[in-house]
Amino acid sequence: MDAIAPSVVPAVTTEADGDTLTVKLRGDFTLANSRAAERALLDLPVGSAKRIALDLADVHDADSSGAWLIHRTRAQTEYGGRYVWMCNPSPELKFLLDEIERHIPNPENRPPRPYMTVRALISIGETMVMIGRDAVALLSILGVFGLRLATAFTAWRRLRLVAVLANFDRTCRGAVPIVMLMSFLIGLILAQQGGFYLQAFGADLFVVDLAGVLILREIGVLLAAILVAGRSGSAFTAEIGSMRMREEVDALNVMGMDPVEVLVVPRLIALILALPVLTFLSDIAALVGAALVSWAYLGITPDLFLQRLNEAVTPVEALVGLAKAPVMALIIGLVACNEGLKVGGSAESLGRHVTSAVVKSIFLVILVDGVFAVFLAGIGI
Repeated sequence: MDAIAPSVVPAVTTEADGDTLTVKLRGDFTLANSRAAERALLDLPVGSAKRIALDLADVHDADSSGAWLIHRTRAQTEYGGRYVWMCNPSPELKFLLDEIERHIPNPENRPPRPYMTVRALISIGETMVMIGRDAVALLSILGVFGLRLATAFTAWRRLRLVAVLANFDRTCRGAVPIVMLMSFLIGLILAQQGGFYLQAFGADLFVVDLAGVLILREIGVLLAAILVAGRSGSAFTAEIGSMRMREEVDALNVMGMDPVEVLVVPRLIALILALPVLTFLSDIAALVGAALVSWAYLGITPDLFLQRLNEAVTPVEALVGLAKAPVMALIIGLVACNEGLKVGGSAESLGRHVTSAVVKSIFLVILVDGVFAVFLAGIGI
């Protein structure tokens, strides 16, 4: 049996010929000798030579690690402004060097950045295109939702009542504590601030009018909608987005089921039913908070508060707030579910769309509340 040849430690020698420097590599450039090869190639004594030849005739054995060190040495030397070429490699070493060269990524040819004004116009255009696509997607989901409600009279099983009740329990009963607590605190603050300024005019009692109208028409439904957008809207986006990441939505398509009918419609129905209930509870909690502050801070007793509230506020004020709730719930559900269906395959995409769902929902809720205010003022309500 032939004895295994001992490994030759890599070494480097140089020969100068005018402006050309020949660098001779010898030894075994393998993983076992990688440290010695690294030291030998670390600082080549190239001096002022402009042309460098790497002579590989005496490289007896090499693997991918050694070939990579040789390739890196050539690249670093060329980066210094010198012309470098390799000569006399063995067929095996030449194959390794060619493979390494083939797998080096090419530098990106980035186009020059446009001026700031052009970039701003491009950003505006892209935003408008995105808004248009979102509007089309929302209308598509709204169309499926309306179709399912219309067919409920003949095929009520397709409404998935179990899913509707489960989502109603999560969006309504689970949100009651936080909605009532926040509304109670807002009622406290509203009555205290209103009473503080009305005292200067001797109109303490009018704080009841202020609190009653604002809470029943605007604050109650708006606060409940914002809390639901942050709580249930984000949950809807995260749930549907996670199903998109795990390809469960694609599985529904493969099974011949409509993802919008299975995932979106029950959530929309539950949210439309839940938000009016939460709005009513929000109104009650806020009025209780306002009554307590009026009693403690302004000396308006609870019976006087209720009497004045009955004179200042009509049932129309409460109905206006409750009438806004289903519309706001529909908007929150549509935006949240649409963002969930847009989630890609990464956690970063999920987080981005959850954030986008909350921001868009709150913005549209406030916008719709303003539209309601202008419209109702225009018709005298």
